[in-house]
Amino acid sequence: MIYYKDEEITIRNLEKDDIDVFVSEEIAQGWDSAPDKLEMRLNHQREGKAVSLVAEYMGEQAGYVNVYPDSEWGAFANMGYPEIVDFAVLEKFRRKGIGTRLMDTAEKLSAEYSDTVYLGVGLHSGYGSAQRMYVKRGYIPDGKGVWYGDSVCGQYSDCRNDDDLVLYLSKKLRNKQK
Repeated sequence: MIYYKDEEITIRNLEKDDIDVFVSEEIAQGWDSAPDKLEMRLNHQREGKAVSLVAEYMGEQAGYVNVYPDSEWGAFANMGYPEIVDFAVLEKFRRKGIGTRLMDTAEKLSAEYSDTVYLGVGLHSGYGSAQRMYVKRGYIPDGKGVWYGDSVCGQYSDCRNDDDLVLYLSKKLRNKQK
């Protein structure tokens, strides 16, 4: 399914052929990547648990993001709020509006399920551009502090600044229906 299309950018569902392209491109730019994660997202899409989106720029796979309509993990688990998960734009395609279009589409899809959407963002410098983008888009911290893995990292607790150290943010998409 195509969710968005203009002269340069197309947003569509993830397909099996996308997996090898993204893994290869992510490894080439120095990211830790393996097909397992994207294969899991594709399976979740097939099972109806998620909507997995791919952005193409001028016909080339450029980025992806996933929407879980009723997420089972994180700060708002099992509360009926969609979660935006695993947002990525390949470095060679950044600053072309791809991330904005992906997020616009993910938020539009999320608004079909709830008035609020949430996401978790890593705290190390590799997530710096994502952190800035989320704040500019109106996401605010959930107020519980940082999470490590699947739970809140307690005050003065030791943790590791890796991909499992996240801050959950939420955004009001629309006013609640009465």
